Amino acid sequence: MYKTKLQELCHQNRWGLPRYSSMKDGHDHTPLFKASVHSSVSCKSAKDAQNQAAMRTFLHFTSPPPPPPPSKCSLSLGDFLTSAEPKLAAGGPEIRETFQSPEIHSKAPGSKNGDALDDHSFIPLGISLSISTSTNSLSFSFLRITFRSTRRFRTMASHVVGYPRMGPKRELKFALESFWDGKTSADDLQKVSADLRSSIWKQMADAGIKYIPSNTFSYYDQVLDTTAMLGAVPSRYSWNGGEIGFDVYFSMARGNASVPAMEMTKWFDTNYHYIVPELGPHVNFSYASHKAVLEYKEAKSLGVDTVPVLVGPVSYLLLSKPAKGVEKSFSLLSLIEKILPIYKEVVAELKAAGATWIQFDEPTLMKDLDAHQLQAFTHAYSELESSLSGLNILIETYFADVPVEAYKTLTSLKGVTGFGFDLVRGTKTLDLIKAGFPSGKYLFAGVIDGRNIWANDLASSLATLQTLEGIVGKDKVVVSTSCSLLHTAVDLVNETKLDKEIKSWLAFAAQKVVEVNALAKAFSGHKDEEYFSSNAAAQASRKSSPRVTNEAVQKAAAALRGSDHRRATNVSSRLDAQQKKLNLPILPTTTIGSFPQTMDLRRVRREYKAKKISEDDYVKAIKEEINKVVKLQEEFDIDVLVHGEPERNDMVEYFGEQLSGFAFTVNGWVQSYGSRCVKPPIIYGDVSRPKAMTVFWSSMAQSMTKRPMKGMLTGPVTILNWSFVRNDQPRYETCYQIALAIKDEVEDLEKAGITVIQIDEAALREGLPLRKSEQAFYLEWAVHSFRITNCGVQDTTQIHTHMCYSNFNDIIHSIINMDADVITIENSRSDEKLLSVFREGVKYGAGIGPGVYDIHSPRIPSTEEIADRINKMLAVLETNILWVNPDCGLKTRKYSEVKPALNNMVAAAKLLRTQLASAK
Repeated sequence: MYKTKLQELCHQNRWGLPRYSSMKDGHDHTPLFKASVHSSVSCKSAKDAQNQAAMRTFLHFTSPPPPPPPSKCSLSLGDFLTSAEPKLAAGGPEIRETFQSPEIHSKAPGSKNGDALDDHSFIPLGISLSISTSTNSLSFSFLRITFRSTRRFRTMASHVVGYPRMGPKRELKFALESFWDGKTSADDLQKVSADLRSSIWKQMADAGIKYIPSNTFSYYDQVLDTTAMLGAVPSRYSWNGGEIGFDVYFSMARGNASVPAMEMTKWFDTNYHYIVPELGPHVNFSYASHKAVLEYKEAKSLGVDTVPVLVGPVSYLLLSKPAKGVEKSFSLLSLIEKILPIYKEVVAELKAAGATWIQFDEPTLMKDLDAHQLQAFTHAYSELESSLSGLNILIETYFADVPVEAYKTLTSLKGVTGFGFDLVRGTKTLDLIKAGFPSGKYLFAGVIDGRNIWANDLASSLATLQTLEGIVGKDKVVVSTSCSLLHTAVDLVNETKLDKEIKSWLAFAAQKVVEVNALAKAFSGHKDEEYFSSNAAAQASRKSSPRVTNEAVQKAAAALRGSDHRRATNVSSRLDAQQKKLNLPILPTTTIGSFPQTMDLRRVRREYKAKKISEDDYVKAIKEEINKVVKLQEEFDIDVLVHGEPERNDMVEYFGEQLSGFAFTVNGWVQSYGSRCVKPPIIYGDVSRPKAMTVFWSSMAQSMTKRPMKGMLTGPVTILNWSFVRNDQPRYETCYQIALAIKDEVEDLEKAGITVIQIDEAALREGLPLRKSEQAFYLEWAVHSFRITNCGVQDTTQIHTHMCYSNFNDIIHSIINMDADVITIENSRSDEKLLSVFREGVKYGAGIGPGVYDIHSPRIPSTEEIADRINKMLAVLETNILWVNPDCGLKTRKYSEVKPALNNMVAAAKLLRTQLASAK
């Protein structure tokens, strides 16, 4: 149709017939068409020629259309394309306009004749012209017509559970932080967010995904979004009802000048964190955030029909905690009757807005739930059944296999149309499906790994889908991701510096969306042989590449399995020897490791990496920063110092860059919490340490002070759990390899005179399997890996470790078994109940440093507040084992926040020392 329209324009104006060139991807992947037309008509001037050409072309293309044909136009967009080269004019102006026009139905761009692909609808959005002229001739050197695909006809059964929010270049991160700093407005933040949502929906639509999720975007966290939806705002935030705005929302997430934030904890066994709801019988629930409905309508206005995603009502309650002052025995599930009416309101609004599918995420079904908890699912969806009538309902699960009783409960829920399962990590679920699946229900088969960045083995996944076809029926199987793609990097296209061979082995979120559709097409009988062949070649390359295997490393790691690797002296005796050497006061103060990373510091590292400054200049700059941090700590009178880690961009990436078997990305960012993103390294092969990694900087820092200087290392389990790990060997094998490398570093630090060495295991609990039956084995090899790192040091060398937000109750014995001399933990957002499990510490005398203030919030605690917190800790823990420290590293904070906070922390410790001394 547009070819004909352009030809009509040329005849009408006595221009030469157009010549066409090939289509390519334009801005935001919109189809881009080029054509050149020529005219010998004399014009008064070049400007006159440009104006006439632009006006005539625009008016012609936007003129009222003829009556629509009786049937769909068979003209393919491929008919626009020829092999002729475009005549591009240098420096011609570009005129952009937007107009509405009837939809043109045709095959997808790039489809081959005879392909039975999905039908699409293309709405022309605009024309861009670059015109080269003289006073005697007119040449359209570049005519661009862009289209938006409405994807009204997406027949391939494909689905994505969720998608990363931050953007390919962390656009949301920078928009959030700019808003928090008061540099931009709420409107600015909302504009960036709307653009991100639009691009994500469009990307999935262009990839041919049938079931596209909405309401998976969040300004901070999807559980916090649900708290806002339910109006479950703790009273300390002074919310007076109405639609919850940014002020209340971000105060709950980050705290403010007067009140602390809500607790943050790990999202199952991932490195993502969620804001824990604080609930009790006193909470007056109300429908206070219409985000789910608004985002569905927003997508619909862009021509994309989506599946709204809600955190399921039962999982929401199971992920909550009793609010302060509520009895520990209070049953959170008793609140189900109070929140279901709000879920019914949301469902009714979504239905009225045109939604046909709604996805309820119920990931807690992966856990070991008792009969009462399982009954809550049955009850909740029975209560919702009438409200769900006329809708298709998907219950999505992920991260592990479903226990047998949970599977029975799930597949018998009323009002449910389909069930989503993680078939990557939940391989046992496949056996349950084979044993029986409800007739007539949809199976959303999560065969594309949402947790890792390796390209899918398409042939293997297709075989799994074909197995399911014989059980469920071909028309009831939907190809899906194993979980939300939130947990992987955004787009491999942005990785221009990655080794080409390694890059061929990978798939980030954008590529996984394509994999989903490729599998869906192949499953429906329209296999892209070229795509599958390329995938098979990449799989074979990875298996045979010599860079993957190091026989010496594998042999050394294999020798570790049967040994214990424990320090010869017990911890009490070691602490006595260490105290004689270190001479620390009671309630010794320290920090966790990192200090603020200023823009100047980041610039220095960036310029050194780009070879814009010399190594001497780099070392000089880092040395000055270390000296500043050391002097600052001495000024505050902190007892055990750190060097501040100015040379490190990330606590895992820094080590991975110096270990063999690791690869790194430029834009492979993954959200951890709020605006905080991490860039996990990729472990593609066997791991070893070619040379010392931290000794130079730690020794330099120790030479600047007479106080103990901590050597700062990241432990093997944390490096493993915070990396994208190779999936071609057991995780414990890789962990043992990393442990051997860290062991070499620990021993080199000790030889260099470092007497306190911190080996962070921030992510120890994060890797704990969700099923209890699998936890003992994990903890065995994880603890063993930690002990390997420091089993060879002297009694006088004090080994610290640090752990992030965790529930320690069920792993306290494993923590004891790690045999560290001091453990510091993130505890500032939790109450002292968490510390009660460390009464076990009295039995072996190890030091414990609970965080006395929250570094994830810009709020500065007073001396009195910190002293009060230490007093509460002393009610649970022995004086001789308690350390005073922030709850995590200070990297993300500003010096304007860090200086008063540390000053108050030390003042509080001194105040308590005085009080304890006078009480004797």
